[in-house]
Amino acid sequence: MADLSNENQTELVLKGGRGGRGNSHFATATRQAPRFSEDGEKGEEKELILELKLLADVGLLGFPNVGKSTFLATVTDAKPKIANYHFTTIVPNLGVVKTKDGSGFVIADIPGIIEGASEGVGLGIQFLRHVERTRLLLHFLDVSGQEGRNPVQDFYAINEELKKYSEKLSQRKQIIVANKIDAIQDETLLKEVEKLAKKEKIELYKISAATRQGVEELIDRVSEVIKTLPREELIEIEDRVVYTLEDKKDEWKIEEKDGMFIVSGRAVERLMGRVNIEDNESMYYLQKSLKNMGIDQKLKEMGVCQGDTVIIADWELEWYE
Repeated sequence: MADLSNENQTELVLKGGRGGRGNSHFATATRQAPRFSEDGEKGEEKELILELKLLADVGLLGFPNVGKSTFLATVTDAKPKIANYHFTTIVPNLGVVKTKDGSGFVIADIPGIIEGASEGVGLGIQFLRHVERTRLLLHFLDVSGQEGRNPVQDFYAINEELKKYSEKLSQRKQIIVANKIDAIQDETLLKEVEKLAKKEKIELYKISAATRQGVEELIDRVSEVIKTLPREELIEIEDRVVYTLEDKKDEWKIEEKDGMFIVSGRAVERLMGRVNIEDNESMYYLQKSLKNMGIDQKLKEMGVCQGDTVIIADWELEWYE
């Protein structure tokens, strides 16, 4: 319904009713202290789900234990938990990278995504939503072979989860980061990742987050790319709903059914929402309003008689002259 990401931004997501008028509004020369007031109309009620989406320029993608947290700790002052087991990161971590030109950018370390994340498996979509705001994704792949995983299969698996979660997110610009090159024992996996990058026409950077090998070159490139990418709008302008107050002169109609006269329409609903039928002065105001709206005359034309039942906006009243 709304993306609250700008300073001092306000969005109207619920339609309120017109306000009522106090007793002073109904004061006249002969009734200087009226004892009734006009209630305000009922507004809309909804249950809203608020989602926190972190503000970050760059998101780190990858299976658990591929070195994302180590990279974040290396290039920023963030202190994420780092350990040699899966899911050491259980909450998103943010870090600010200070670039040579002084511009800088924010990186979000997203907890490891696995197959089925878009359907809630593992830490699931509670972290995929944080990737939505990012303009660039660094897709980390472990090419050391220490985990016994195939980095090419991991690449396609995670991108499939992104596509299932959001088609728009799956088209976000990515840079492949082949990490842990300092621990490579067999270059077969690295060569496969190189073929992958060439096939998918995606930039590839080979680094070691632990030893900082290739890290500076990657940061420089990320800084250049970020400046060319527009900010992502999560809510399209044309999808926004603008609420306005309807004109006061709403239509009304009267139907006769089973000997009862049913008055309906927005005008009478608004009127009855403001009236206190347990107060005599308020009922006098109701009768006067019905007359001014022409409902009183229409009922007479339709043959309403003393004692007949008149239903107005769920209120059952007895007609009398």
